Amino acid sequence: MTTTPATNPAQATHPANAATDHWNTIYATKGADHVSWYRPHLDESLRRMQALALPAEAHLIDVGGGASTLVDDWLDLGFRNVHVVDLAATALDVAKARLGERSARVRWQVADICKADLPADTFDFWHDRAVFHFLRDLDQRAAYVAAVHRSVKVGGHVLVATFAAGGPTRCSGLEVVRYDADSLHREFGGGFERVDATQEVHHTPWGSEQAFVYCLCRVRG
Repeated sequence: MTTTPATNPAQATHPANAATDHWNTIYATKGADHVSWYRPHLDESLRRMQALALPAEAHLIDVGGGASTLVDDWLDLGFRNVHVVDLAATALDVAKARLGERSARVRWQVADICKADLPADTFDFWHDRAVFHFLRDLDQRAAYVAAVHRSVKVGGHVLVATFAAGGPTRCSGLEVVRYDADSLHREFGGGFERVDATQEVHHTPWGSEQAFVYCLCRVRG
């Protein structure tokens, strides 16, 4: 997609569908720190991103960022071009309220990432922790990968984390697709060079364990 992003960083499009309703309900009925994927800081994601030594003017996007504190940490690190996309306006509202005046420094977008209107050849770093594994339909996954390829610069990096092979089969009442590093990278295909992969055991707020796999790729020319 080649359209230019809205000049107002808070401007958003609100898709109306069952998935949107589902996630808005989740965030309207649970505290942001009482959902299974909550972490005070996304340490694994931050560690991998910081190893890339991106400049402050790099363009970063957090897909399914919701109420995550990753955006706070990006701003604390001095990044100036931060974009957060999520289906649930209620989740983004939590993050905006937490950031206060700093929220104006972020471009927020309420959208289905498979259909989102994203600027072309813009992002240096694409982050997704726990969105891709909800895409059970082959066409959805193809649309997601196409969106990455259109909007991430050649040489840019993509970090995607999903439930690993030994992880849960469902999350928030929805079935997921589990991956290992090889199967996750295959979804992205030859246009992406695999840089690294690792697993992490995430501890939910109530103490259960969830196995995640992280795959870091670079967009080929």
